Amino acid sequence: MVESETETFTVGVFQDLAWAQKGVDALKQAGFPAESLTILVKDGADAAAFIERELGASAMKVDLAGIGAAVGRGPLVTTLGTADLPKLGLARTMRRVGFQPHDGRIFDALTGRGGVLVAVQSLPRAADALAILHSYGGGNAAIGAWAGRV
Repeated sequence: MVESETETFTVGVFQDLAWAQKGVDALKQAGFPAESLTILVKDGADAAAFIERELGASAMKVDLAGIGAAVGRGPLVTTLGTADLPKLGLARTMRRVGFQPHDGRIFDALTGRGGVLVAVQSLPRAADALAILHSYGGGNAAIGAWAGRV
């Protein structure tokens, strides 16, 4: 067995930008820094502006297998790998951060329907992030639980 380190993320998908705004605001008010947040959404009229406003940096164009053109920013996008997302999509890359295949398919389906994926990188406060995501409408919010064994 090979031991491997992985990042721990708490992920939820909001139904639209308005709900995501409430969730991201709550995370920031709870002390989660913008650098720990990831936002990933299908490319649309206000998507890039939302990411830039909330994360303080311009959105990156990302192609997602099965979804198409998207924009995103944050540590989850970097960890999943922008080179693999066009080939494998969310459904198959979410295993890298501890999610089961069915979780990846759910995140993929919800984001494909126009949902806004918000992730928080914060192992010590993962439960706090989970509670906030649930409280503000983050559907299927969960903590990646991979133990780092291959």
